[in-house]
Amino acid sequence: MKAWMMGLGWLLVMQVQASCPVWSAARAEQEIAQLQGQIAKWNADYWRQGASGVSDGVYDQLTARLAQWQHCFGAKPVESTSLPPLHDALKHPVAHTGVRKLADARAVEQWMQDKAELWVQPKVDGVAVTLVYRHGQLYQAISRGDGLVGEDWTDKVRQIPSLPKTVQGALANSVLQGEIFLRAEGHVQRKMGGMNARAKVAGMLMRQGKREPLSALSLFIWAWPDGPAAMSERLAQLSASGFELAQRYSHRVSRVQEVANWREHWLTTPLPFATDGIVIRQAKEPAGAYWQPTQGTWVAAWKYEPVTQVAQVNGIHFSIGRSGKVSVVAELEPVKLDDKLVRRVNVGSVARWRRLDFTVGDQLLVSLAGQGIPRLDSVVWRGQDRTKPNPPQGEYHSLTCYFLTDGCRAQFLARLNWLSSPQVFNLEGLGEAGWSRVMMALPFDHLFSWLEWQAAQLKAIPGIAPERGEQLWHRFDMTRRQPFRLWVKALGAPLPETALQASGDTSWQQISARDELAWQKLPGIGRERARRLVTFFHHPTIVALADKLHMLGVVGFD
Repeated sequence: MKAWMMGLGWLLVMQVQASCPVWSAARAEQEIAQLQGQIAKWNADYWRQGASGVSDGVYDQLTARLAQWQHCFGAKPVESTSLPPLHDALKHPVAHTGVRKLADARAVEQWMQDKAELWVQPKVDGVAVTLVYRHGQLYQAISRGDGLVGEDWTDKVRQIPSLPKTVQGALANSVLQGEIFLRAEGHVQRKMGGMNARAKVAGMLMRQGKREPLSALSLFIWAWPDGPAAMSERLAQLSASGFELAQRYSHRVSRVQEVANWREHWLTTPLPFATDGIVIRQAKEPAGAYWQPTQGTWVAAWKYEPVTQVAQVNGIHFSIGRSGKVSVVAELEPVKLDDKLVRRVNVGSVARWRRLDFTVGDQLLVSLAGQGIPRLDSVVWRGQDRTKPNPPQGEYHSLTCYFLTDGCRAQFLARLNWLSSPQVFNLEGLGEAGWSRVMMALPFDHLFSWLEWQAAQLKAIPGIAPERGEQLWHRFDMTRRQPFRLWVKALGAPLPETALQASGDTSWQQISARDELAWQKLPGIGRERARRLVTFFHHPTIVALADKLHMLGVVGFD
């Protein structure tokens, strides 16, 4: 969440893989200015507080989105160089360069090509700091700030028990750069994620007026400007002085496969800190006087694949399930999560969509839930245009749309899809697309009109081969002799499978004769469910369908 990261936008935009928005020049100017202002505010928050209201991943992706929009509409990128002044601001003796982010193994291999003596380290997730030692004593601790100046954190950092307050030898008058992190023994990044570690550390260090124990914090040194020329010597002296983590987690590499192996190892192995990738650095570095923000050509990062992605909303659709529930689906600009290309996400109810308050053009944060199902986590950016589509009008519930009428197509189709599912009649090949084709070609009156058709009608449906039409007719005809319990399920009765099996009912006469007390004797049926079942089996629509099934010769209704 740093101002200098704005310069990475043009690199990140290659990862967005987004098309240009269809906006007027005036709207483009407004959208760009709004997002630019928000990113500037996040930069200021980081500058003031060490953290902001969004994660680094969201910040990076929205920065890339801004760069894409600027490129699309020819807007000149604005560098965030004017940050608000800090109280007790100190100049870094050696500037923080930051690290260039590499997108994938190929980019890492290209970066490595002309470099010698490379080392790989975990990219520890915390907050960056400069430590200044003079005459063997900890003299100053400075927050990263904008890389050139930062806030005086000396008093706070001195309270971290694990941090060496005195050093000897070459370290006695030295400048060190590193990451203050929250210790988390046994932390497995792939399983546990980042735990919001960076924000927690920043909060502990920035909090004023409260001297809370900082024993949970520790430090990982990743740079010793103007230290010993040999990396092995640098690491050995740091370890001898109490900064042992750098030596333990630094390894010499020469091939991209070695880098990839360490990256995977640290992603899946217990570590004492959270990480968000790996860092590759060249042992040979320029003199500290020449270090500048964004100019660290000798160091680069290869971050882990994000567990969440920012995705733009390209469309909003509503679907009506067989029970009459209206659900919202957001069509997304495709994003990659793990090995899955996500194009849409189920939002849930209309009420939830209204609470989230998003529309086409807004940016959503999505992740993968259990079994790789896309999940909407939050709305991270809302555009200027707040025009929203209208949900379906009318009243839909569990007893509507058994007969095909105006406004009933969606729920009717969902009911057809259910009765052809493996849980009911298992009519292979007749999913939603198949039923839609049939509905366009043949007349539907009620949910079971397909029992009235002749083989010749099915064989003549456009897009369905005559052989397939003949097979469908036979499958339809065979359903007449399916067990009565399957027909009860096809009707959509709110009856648990265990209760249906326990009832032993084999005919419409038996099941429709039950009163509330009789229903409550079955497993899983309480008073409310019993009331709903009596209402269902005596509802005029269900009674009318039962009469039709009787006339069509269905088992249990004759």
